[in-house]
Parts: sequence; structure tokens; C-alpha cells
Amino acid sequence: MIDGAHALMYCRAPEEARALLATILGPTDTVDAGGGWLIFALPPSEIAVHPTNGATGIDMYLMCQDIEKTILELREKGVKFSKPVREVSWGRVSAIALPGGGELGLYQPRHPSPLARPAAAKRAVGKSRAGASKAASGGRRAASSKSGRSRRG
Repeated sequence: MIDGAHALMYCRAPEEARALLATILGPTDTVDAGGGWLIFALPPSEIAVHPTNGATGIDMYLMCQDIEKTILELREKGVKFSKPVREVSWGRVSAIALPGGGELGLYQPRHPSPLARPAAAKRAVGKSRAGASKAASGGRRAASSKSGRSRRG
């Protein structure tokens, strides 16, 4: 049984990127896997599949409930942002600039989430899973939106 997920960030300045993660995540369980290779515990997570006619891949976003407040708090800690907040169909997004290049998404979801919700909302999701299963088996086509992703080579 799956009991977790492990995300990897490839950076040209790994020590600085690890320090940035420590700043962003705050006090969290961290282990040194040897030689300074820190592994950080993450908050609860979710994963979704988005349709695309463009490049395929995986994006990672840290989630928050109030993106403006979170950005202000992180800027006070010296965190730099590479993109302003923008509205997309599934929420509000920005990007944290990573040392040595690259970005880490920051995201305020607009959609229901399986994370920390009241029981009534979970029951509603259970009903929608039946439709998703039917769509996955070809019985009904699921609604979709473009991912809005842009890939750099």
C-alpha cells in the first residue's frame, strides 16, 4: 500500500535551495540522509491529473488558504517570487524563485480538496467518485480544462 510520496527538486544551488525550503516550511521534521542531503517532511498533499495537448510532466505547488497573506509572510523572511499572483480556473497561483534557477509553485485552490474537510463535504466527494470512475472507464467523458502549463527546455 502507498503510504507517502517523495518529491524531488533538481537545483543548480542545492544548499541554498535546502535553506530556502527550511525558511518556507518552518519547523518541520527533517532528516539528513547523509552528506547534508536534507529531506523535509511536507504538509498533507493531494495529486490530480490534468489533460493537456502540450508537453506532459509533473508540476509541484505548495498549497495555502490565503495566497496574499502567505506571500507577505514569506517575503518578510526573504523569500523572492518569480511570478505575480494570477487567477486560473482552478485557483490563484504564483511562483517562488529557487536559488540557481527554477520555480516552486504556490497555490490557493478554488476547488474542493480531500484535505481536512467536514464529513458532509467528504460524502459529496464520494458521490462524485462514482462519476469519475465511470468517466475513467469510458462510460462518460469528464469535464476538463487546459492546465496552463509552460515548459522550458
